[in-house]
Order: sequence, then C-alpha cells, then structure tokens
Amino acid sequence: MRIAILDDYQDVALSYADWDGLPGRPEVTVFTEHIERHEALAAALSPFDVIVAMRERTAFGASLLSLLPQLRLLVTTGMANAAVDIAAARERGVTVCGTGGSPFATAELTWGLILALARHIPEEDQRMRSTGGAGGAAVAVRGGWQRTIGRGLHGRQLGIVGLGRIGQQVAAYGQAFGMRVAAWSQNLNPDQAHAAGAEPVSKEELFSSSDFVTVHYKLSERSRGLVGAAELALMRPTAYLVNTSRGPLVDSSALVAALRKGTIAGAGLDTYDTEPLPLGDSLRLAPNTVLTPHLGYVTDDTYRVFYGEAVEDIAAFVQGDPIRVLSP
Repeated sequence: MRIAILDDYQDVALSYADWDGLPGRPEVTVFTEHIERHEALAAALSPFDVIVAMRERTAFGASLLSLLPQLRLLVTTGMANAAVDIAAARERGVTVCGTGGSPFATAELTWGLILALARHIPEEDQRMRSTGGAGGAAVAVRGGWQRTIGRGLHGRQLGIVGLGRIGQQVAAYGQAFGMRVAAWSQNLNPDQAHAAGAEPVSKEELFSSSDFVTVHYKLSERSRGLVGAAELALMRPTAYLVNTSRGPLVDSSALVAALRKGTIAGAGLDTYDTEPLPLGDSLRLAPNTVLTPHLGYVTDDTYRVFYGEAVEDIAAFVQGDPIRVLSP
C-alpha cells in the first residue's frame, strides 16, 4: 500500500503519529510543497492507494478523482471539507474519512489578529527593528519609538458573524476582555446566543455598531460573499474586520477598496480566495492589514489529533472496518 501525505508545509507529519505501526508497513511519501497545476497533481498522485489531505489546501473534485485509478481511501483532516467531492469519490469506490481537531486553535488566532490590529503590534515591531538596523545617527532621536495609538478592547463591541462552535469560543474570550458581544447568523437561535453571552442582533446592526467584526461561518453557495460592499459600507471608519473562517465569505475586491479609501480602520485575515495567496494579489499591498497564511488550525495540539487520527482511519480501513466516514 502506498500512502501520500499532502501539503505538509512544515515537514512534520511523520513526527506527529506512528506511521510505522500501520499494518503491512506501507510506503509513505510526504509532499511538502503545494502542487497547483491539475495535470501535475494528477500525475504525482496517480500511484497512491491512500491520500491524506490537509484541510482544503488541495481540492479533490470529480475531474481529479477520475484521474486517480489506484485511490481507495481519502483522509481529510477535520470532519468537513468543502474541497472534496464526497459524492464523486463514493461513485468511484473511494472511501472518505475525517479526523477530529482542536476547538480552540482558530479562536485563539482570532484574538491574536484582533490584538495585533488594535495595538498596531506588527507595525511597531517592524519600525523598532528597521530603525535599529539603520544605526543611531541615521534615524530620528526617538529611534522609531512609540508612534501609534492603540485602541482598548474593554467596553467596545465585538460583533460575531456565525455563532457556532468557534464563534461561541470567540464570544467567551470577548467577555474575558470586558467587551460587549453581539452576534448574527441567518438562522441564529436567540436563546443560544444569550447562553453564549451574546446579544442577537440584525446583520445591519451588527456591522454598523461593532468596533470589531469577526467572521466564523461555514462556506456554501449561500454564504459566499456574505460580507460585501454593502456590509463594509455599514462599518464605522474606526472598526476592524477579522476573517479566520474562509476567504470567499468576504468579497476581497470590496474589502481592498474599503481599506484603500479608509472607510474601515483595518482588517486581519487568515484565509483567502486562493491559497497559497498569489504573490501579486492586491491584499498583499492593502493598507492597515495583518495577514497570516491560514494558521488558524496550525498548532501542535491540532496536528497531533489530525495525523494521529489519520493513522487510525487508515488502520481501520485496512482492517475492513472504516471509521469516521464522511457522507456526501
């Protein structure tokens, strides 16, 4: 049996689980670089019986699956993956299994972005390093010391778009910072919102009254572009947008326009329409942003679960009793 582990950017997959303990001592190949071109990807993966995919880093649509005649098991980290056509896989006799994850990692990164934006942490860090490298006589007397004025969080309003598992965790952190928490989703249960410490409000009220808006929503055709020009226009010029969910939930063109015009104060982004984010993408040069390369789930705790349970999935499949099987 041949196993491919995809998009292991940090080259750590083999260290997070006991791959040697799999039945039959299979041949395991790790791909540390993302393969973008469809033809190259199909050629690279065609010999493998099992593929372990990391979240949505690589899409498995019907066309790609049709070019993988050896594939019998596709394991995706997490228990949902919008980039995998599970129905097409099933039609081709490919079993798709998932894994658990960490309920805290993405919520924690959300707060990293909020604090980075509110207190201008990346900007001040860069200024201190650049002025220090320039030499004492070559810079102003203050040496790049203390140029920005941050915004406090206590007493401000946090607006949460999507109050699911991660959104509820973000709400708890917001309360710990002494913030007022508001929430909206298309089918939000008011009792659930109150139980999470959030005030249920309309979409318009959330965007117009919040100092920080953070998005935690499942991507679907209905939610694509959920935050567009109209929503951004409702935001205050002192308000920030944070997205650690999925890139297409936010209209990136409208966001870049708002950032350039200064109609919002800034944005913290961890997810993008195309990943890895193309070098020429306009977001890379947009002002008042903190950008991270989809790090929401990238922690040692999460990887231990992802890869450990991927090995369990493979072992169970080999033994004829698949576990954590995903439905179309």
